Amino acid sequence: MTNETVNKIKKLKKETNAVILSHNYQRPEVQDIADYVGDSLGLSQQAAKTGADVIVFCGVDFMAETAKILSPEKTVLVPEPEARCPMAAMITTEGLRKLKAEHPGVPVMSYVNTSAAIKAESDICCTSSNAVAVARSLKSGEIIFTPDKHLAAYVAQKVNKKIIAWHGYCPTHVRILPQHIAEQKKKHPGALVLVHPECRMDVIEMADEVASTDGIIRYARSSKAREFIIGTEVGILHRLGKENPGKRFYPATELAVCPNMKKTTLQKVLLSMARMETKIEIPEKIRAGAKKALDRMLEIG
Repeated sequence: MTNETVNKIKKLKKETNAVILSHNYQRPEVQDIADYVGDSLGLSQQAAKTGADVIVFCGVDFMAETAKILSPEKTVLVPEPEARCPMAAMITTEGLRKLKAEHPGVPVMSYVNTSAAIKAESDICCTSSNAVAVARSLKSGEIIFTPDKHLAAYVAQKVNKKIIAWHGYCPTHVRILPQHIAEQKKKHPGALVLVHPECRMDVIEMADEVASTDGIIRYARSSKAREFIIGTEVGILHRLGKENPGKRFYPATELAVCPNMKKTTLQKVLLSMARMETKIEIPEKIRAGAKKALDRMLEIG
């Protein structure tokens, strides 16, 4: 059935001039059918460069929205509309507006892991890889940061500024605890520890390298080390193993699973393409505001 489904997806991809994007945390078989595998912003930028008419985004809601923000002329499909990011849902426009009113004139820096509406309320966006650089680029000595308090704490350690953090967090990354790292280090004493900055600060402090998903992949590829303990969602292990056959990768904990990332299946991808569902639509005023915040970030690099 899998081969039949894959063949049908490939056929539909040609017929609809579609490109399939998969986040690093997706199921292995979904990653394998994709044209591009990567992090959310990188995938959206890649899709914007292609001549595809249809973008099939295998990820969570805000990722597909980001693709639509950058490629409004393209049809953006999300195979599983119930695949939502819990952290992105932890902040509302009302909540952000209230925080802005409490701190007038303080610039708002929002993680790309937010809705289009939150991006539109923000002055600038950031990714997990450029959050420190974006914070440094802002002239203000104070910054409102949404929605991840753990990424905010990581940034606060790196910049000489007051970070006013929203209280959101990633339910998957907070499952990774210091004892998990310690247990894996005991089993694999020579392994390097690579963790995502959405992790708790006491986990980050145990890492040899702190990086985004694509940053972890680049580091593992270029490192001379042969063993790595990976402190992020376990879906990334498929790509790491696939691209580095001579190296070994161990999850910090098997508990680091995002259930929403696993909701997308090959069958859902097939049905989405066959039915042209579910299309992402964003009101132009919100899209334009969100794009302005993304463009400001991209100018920094």
